[in-house]
Amino acid sequence: MKIGVIGLGAMGAGIAGNLLAAGHDVTVWNRSRGPVDALVAKGAQAAAAAADALQGDVLVSMLASDEAMRAVGLDGPLLDRAARGLVHCNMATVSIALAQELSEAHARRGLGYVSAPVFGRPNVAEAGQLLIVAAGADDALARLAPVFAAAGRRTEIVGAEPHKANLFKIAGNFMIVSVVETLGEAFALLRKGGVDHAQFQEVMAATLFAAPIYQGYGKLIVDEAFEPPGFTLRLGLKDVNLARSANAALGGYLPLGDLMARHLEEAIAAGLGEKDLTAATALIAKKAGV
Repeated sequence: MKIGVIGLGAMGAGIAGNLLAAGHDVTVWNRSRGPVDALVAKGAQAAAAAADALQGDVLVSMLASDEAMRAVGLDGPLLDRAARGLVHCNMATVSIALAQELSEAHARRGLGYVSAPVFGRPNVAEAGQLLIVAAGADDALARLAPVFAAAGRRTEIVGAEPHKANLFKIAGNFMIVSVVETLGEAFALLRKGGVDHAQFQEVMAATLFAAPIYQGYGKLIVDEAFEPPGFTLRLGLKDVNLARSANAALGGYLPLGDLMARHLEEAIAAGLGEKDLTAATALIAKKAGV
């Protein structure tokens, strides 16, 4: 299959690498040249311009935010230069509003559009073991089956309307940030009382909270392994705010979202924005006096 990939950060590069390993014809484009050259060395073709990545069967995009999507032109201008019948698989975490806008923009041009955001950090993307959450028309999803097979260990279809996959992912990331907040506060409480928080983490992660999110993130916090970031604190705030925006549009109730946003904003003001999301716990510990 002829596949274009736009956005070669740690996640996008891992996905593109696995598409190459699966034998696909991959054309890559990125705003900075380094990741492009690394993939060209593995057999990819370099796009001279972003539009060159839209000339195949499928476009995969993995950009950091709504603003990055618009800056590249994937909300409209770039689509005018796409090959007929192209299916765009957007694997990034974007707002519900943008997902709906993208669906309409693609439909007007006769292009397929699927939201397929992923759960997993860069090492998981590189290993091709992502959890993919996808929504879109049946024919577009069928076209993307080889992409999903190369990039993930499981693909969960959550509906025909693409934005529903984004809501699914936003809710999941909201839970991840809440786990970091919970662990940070619990560890600070234990340290304040002279109890070994590393021992606590080991016991809890092996028994009552025997799940990857508690095991992996808990160890990062105990080890204070905040660099290099697998997922930056700044992006964590972005995703919490996406949840808050979706909640406001739907008329829901999300008080924890306001609390976490405030704490992450404080952490960014303290200079932790480009460290791993788990670095938010360093500020919690400092405020607790430990």
